[in-house]
Amino acid sequence: MLKKFIILICISLGLGFFTKSIGLSSHQALAISIFSVSILGTLFFWDFRLGFTFIGISILLITRTIDLENMIKSASVEVILFLVGMMVIVGLLKSSGFFAWIVSLILRVRNFTANKFFLLICVISSLMACAIDEVTSIIFIVAAILEICDYFEVDPVPFLIVAVLSTNIGSSGTALGNPIGILIAAKSGLTFEDFLVRAFPLMLLSLGLTIFIVRFWYRNELSELDRKIKELGQNEILVRLISVPPERELKISLGIFGATLFFISLHHRLELLWGLEANTILLTMPLISSGCLMIWKWQRARDYIEKDVEWWTLLFFMLLFAQAGTLKYTGATDVLARNLAGLAGNSLSVLIGMVLWISTIGSSILDNVVLVAAFIPVIQSFQSLNLNLHPLWWALLFGGCFGGNITLVGSTANIVALGILEKEKKVRITFFRWFWVGLTVGLSTTLLVWLALLFLPIYH
Repeated sequence: MLKKFIILICISLGLGFFTKSIGLSSHQALAISIFSVSILGTLFFWDFRLGFTFIGISILLITRTIDLENMIKSASVEVILFLVGMMVIVGLLKSSGFFAWIVSLILRVRNFTANKFFLLICVISSLMACAIDEVTSIIFIVAAILEICDYFEVDPVPFLIVAVLSTNIGSSGTALGNPIGILIAAKSGLTFEDFLVRAFPLMLLSLGLTIFIVRFWYRNELSELDRKIKELGQNEILVRLISVPPERELKISLGIFGATLFFISLHHRLELLWGLEANTILLTMPLISSGCLMIWKWQRARDYIEKDVEWWTLLFFMLLFAQAGTLKYTGATDVLARNLAGLAGNSLSVLIGMVLWISTIGSSILDNVVLVAAFIPVIQSFQSLNLNLHPLWWALLFGGCFGGNITLVGSTANIVALGILEKEKKVRITFFRWFWVGLTVGLSTTLLVWLALLFLPIYH
């Protein structure tokens, strides 16, 4: 640990001195140095990441690198409140049995086969990630996979990997699937409708390509499952899974969730109709819904806030956003944007490729929220160069989501799924067992997105 800590300090100080030597101001160099400590600290010392952000933002304030007013503006409090509201709603759905019910409904299929099971895993994982969020979705999908694979006595690892790959793909389809989606929506001016029209279809194409790849990759495992299904039959396992009737509380919970999605999907039109500031309905609708449900379930309201809201993660996000905002406030990102544009020869096509592939590779080794928080002020700085930012935002979104498929630690969904597998079945997936299929899917889907962003007019 001491060795890693020394390396972290040396790299951060080196970045600070290097940026100072090439002409950046003292405040710009300090902002870059502090932000690099938070990023590398997250990579080297995951459990200490919140401590690094606490200390880092304090140093930035004390040295007057940023003032308190702009720090609060940069902290993206509106995004944090949106996530709080959605986490409360998900907590209600969880306690009312929504996830067990929806999985049981979809698994009630006739003529159950390995191919049907495989397709259901892919489709359910991606669509649930779109509607809820990738972490909550994968928890319930993995539980269903382990149950079925245990009954048929087959290795659950291939099906778990397929579910996680599909979840990461699906999380790019809407602004709700991944925290980076709502962050990009809030900072770019893109609406929920923009995500449905541009991100969702491209997500479906990428999912189709993923299904084709993993269907071939795990063809032997699917043949083995088909053989076991013929031997053991499906009735017993399905009886255990489908006996989840929708109760009154679940119906009300579905009504609240459905109303939330409805108003979020129409937020842009409602904001124009009522003369509200952009994203006002988008960001406040989860708060209105969660407020109503806490009045309805007032006995459990404190539990929803204390247990279902991931305060540790949200505080980390908020302070990291503030540090990224400091880069913009000091002008450091403007310098970086000019240099990147110079390397690209001011070509938008080249910049699209740079943003897409840097975010893809970066998110394979680092939390994608960290990466996106660093990139957002850089992309915003491109506006001063009179560049069309829309394709760059989509490149950042898809790179941040798809890069998570490449390695074991590429996304939170990966880590959660592997943790459940290890806890429940005492099975650990080796790095390369994941890496080769993850790399194939990650690179193939990113290449598909790259071509779409370059050649389809809808993204420009």
